[in-house]
Amino acid sequence: MNPLVIESSAETPEVILDKKTNTFIFKGKSLPENPISFYAPILDWLENYSNDPNSSTEVDFKMIYFNTSSSKILLDVMKKFEIIKKSGHEVFINWRYREDDEEMLEAGEIYSERVCIPFNLITDETEY
Repeated sequence: MNPLVIESSAETPEVILDKKTNTFIFKGKSLPENPISFYAPILDWLENYSNDPNSSTEVDFKMIYFNTSSSKILLDVMKKFEIIKKSGHEVFINWRYREDDEEMLEAGEIYSERVCIPFNLITDETEY
């Protein structure tokens, strides 16, 4: 399965989905003009990955900001990982946020309540 790598832009996050290296990262801002078209290849990749996932999948979200329309699609992304978890595989989500970013902490708390996946809320001061 080929990796999916999307470089970040001023309005879209960096996305790395790589089964071989077990790297799953969403990082940056998500303000695409059309979130459905931006996230469609990501959801397709995850759909294919769910047919033969790694025994353990750890996903890092390092979001700086996302708009309302992106928040729904991010939940759809997490639901794809939830399907993998429900099929008997280990899945963990690391929701990384800056210590002073209460909005991102709150977003992580909300997502953690909406999906049945172990969720780690981690303060992280590394560069986003």
